[in-house]
Amino acid sequence: MSNIEPHPTEQRVCAGEVDRPGPEPDTELLEPREVPLGGPRAMLVRRALPGKNRRMVGAWCFADVYGPTDVAAGAGMQVPPHPHIGLQTVSWLLRGTVHHLDGLGSDQRVRPGRLSLMTAGSGIAHSERTPEDAPDLLHGAQLWVALPDDARDVAPHFEHHADLPVFSLPGAQVTVIAGRVHGHTSPARTYTPLMGAQVLLEPGRDVHLPVEPGFEHGLLPLDTPIHAHGHHAEAGSLIHLGTGRDTITVRSENTAHLLLIGGEPFPEDLVMWWNFVGRDHDEIVAARTRWEAERLAPTTSARFAPVTEDPGPALPAPELPNARLRPRPRHRS
Repeated sequence: MSNIEPHPTEQRVCAGEVDRPGPEPDTELLEPREVPLGGPRAMLVRRALPGKNRRMVGAWCFADVYGPTDVAAGAGMQVPPHPHIGLQTVSWLLRGTVHHLDGLGSDQRVRPGRLSLMTAGSGIAHSERTPEDAPDLLHGAQLWVALPDDARDVAPHFEHHADLPVFSLPGAQVTVIAGRVHGHTSPARTYTPLMGAQVLLEPGRDVHLPVEPGFEHGLLPLDTPIHAHGHHAEAGSLIHLGTGRDTITVRSENTAHLLLIGGEPFPEDLVMWWNFVGRDHDEIVAARTRWEAERLAPTTSARFAPVTEDPGPALPAPELPNARLRPRPRHRS
């Protein structure tokens, strides 16, 4: 998914966002802001990461929740070809279908309960669109994972996993999306110690989720409010929980889907601008310049190979801000 705001910031301080310290030590509630995704009939997404003070949970650096949206009454998701560097995109649906195309030739229908993972590495272009034959409702999330310095220039690749590990806990069913959870390991390729899972909560029960004490974690409700460690979080908000826990306790009064993400605190400062994750201003400028040149004169040998099967024109890059982009830490003290 693209960040297609016309005037993207460095993804560090965004109007309307609030990070609220919690009643328990080392916890925060990150409330999202609404961002239009598309043109005149844009679909709105709720973006909790990056937040005002906290930009990352482990290597997870971007989190959008969207829907449920009636795509029969509008354009749905229509994100034309656009570039990424230095990250992985994680696409996860509760309802509906999204059509993924990329410059590698990947052609994949993203469906509920199946993981689509795109590693941008040194550079890739892709598009995401609601197909004409899609179900009426679209509801899901997309997240980005920052690649560490020793892997951020890997060759781009795409994975789709339809058979993910699923296990039960008292009061919950857990699907392992990335990494390892309670002895169950996802087949998805990752580059830092991290985990991600969908948790389906039974209503009215305290659910105890086993987690890795060396990881920080985030709880991202997708469809109904949850309660955890003194916080009440609406859908699209994110509860951040610091390291040192071996169990997270969560509850919902209704059946609820949430994403549990986590990882070792990311040690590197990042520059996040538009759809690029880099380390300094010059790297972002070089990627933008290359994208604009190859967008206007596409070639299959380009850094951002064209998405030839997509019907629309590629997305122009926004103008860079007047000031130099500066690396930012994962959390503002």
